[in-house]
Amino acid sequence: MATTQVSQANEDDVVAKPLQHPWRWVSGVLVVGVLGLFIYSLWASPSVDHDIILKYLFNAQILNGAVLTVVITVISMLIATILAVVLAVMKLSPNPLLKLVASAFIGFFRGTPLLLQIVFWGYLGIIYPTLSFGIPFTDIVFIQGQTSALVPSLAAGIIALSLNEAAYSAEIVRAGILSVDGGQMEAASSLGMRGGYTLRRIILPQAMRVIIPPMGNEFISMLKNTALLEVVAVLELYTQSTMISAQNLAQVELLVVAGFWYLVMTTILSIPQRALEKKYGRGFNVTAARSRMFGLGSKKVSA
Repeated sequence: MATTQVSQANEDDVVAKPLQHPWRWVSGVLVVGVLGLFIYSLWASPSVDHDIILKYLFNAQILNGAVLTVVITVISMLIATILAVVLAVMKLSPNPLLKLVASAFIGFFRGTPLLLQIVFWGYLGIIYPTLSFGIPFTDIVFIQGQTSALVPSLAAGIIALSLNEAAYSAEIVRAGILSVDGGQMEAASSLGMRGGYTLRRIILPQAMRVIIPPMGNEFISMLKNTALLEVVAVLELYTQSTMISAQNLAQVELLVVAGFWYLVMTTILSIPQRALEKKYGRGFNVTAARSRMFGLGSKKVSA
């Protein structure tokens, strides 16, 4: 009798089964298939000379351009990040003048095309043939010289990229700071911490979880935007590839070479982004958040 009751109870137990998602596999196969067909059609095209691609893939001129591209990206992003933090703090300041200056800076550099800004800084010598740095309204001058010498094309490109990126990154940093609970600032203030120390040691470390993902995207975007520096004759990757293609008329092949190295660089630079996301995401259950968004934790209940 007891055995029969146990057996009946086991049959009546609720069994949870994971939901099946066949369309995920179907969509994945379709995407991979379309991408594979595109790559095959490009490689199999009779108009593409494979020997030229292989010849210039590791060409010294191309590699030098790739290295300079990374250097420009890193320097510009460092400058832009520092400016972005300053602009974000200014925009959050209760001081209306600081808020106005930050808003005007962000509005101007976000409201004008990056290419226009690069050309402006590249042609700065037309507006100011000479530059001098000193104390205004006095005869004291520390540095003076031709604009083309003080601001060469490489410096002009870095300035343009940095200022433009700072305007976009400032909004990202501001959003990250606002994502931190206001009680953190109040608690730090009650412990006698100053505003700068609180921002540096309490607020920004917590805001990094929100800041890192979009800033990583901006970093990748910055790397690709270096191709625009061709207009001011900076010898980065794209400029080097166009210079070679202008000599051998193999435009498509050199575009493939440049595209390959851009993909390699973006892939490598994505690795530290994921590491930083993991570091600053400690204490935040990413899996649970993803499950709530896409229903990955849903279960099918059957009797």
